[in-house]
Amino acid sequence: MEIIISLLILLGAFFTLVGSIGLIKLPDFFMRLHGPTKATTLGVGSILIASTLYYITFKGEISLHEVLITLFLFITAPVSAHLMAKAALHERKKEESKE
Repeated sequence: MEIIISLLILLGAFFTLVGSIGLIKLPDFFMRLHGPTKATTLGVGSILIASTLYYITFKGEISLHEVLITLFLFITAPVSAHLMAKAALHERKKEESKE
């Protein structure tokens, strides 16, 4: 079980790193939006699954913290990305109508 937990932590760290690099390297706002929302959410989700498995395996209990963080993350990340994309589209329309 320790190997599975370790692999989930490494996978989570990898996806979080890829999301962070995407946030820095991608040229457009809409492209940069994918880095933190997709890859980082998957990375943090993997780390939270590893933490949950750790508590179940070694402590013998289900940690409510990880479950609540996972629910909060998977509810707020898509909503915030959607709102940022809509705001950017709205600003783009304003700029195009001024020209």
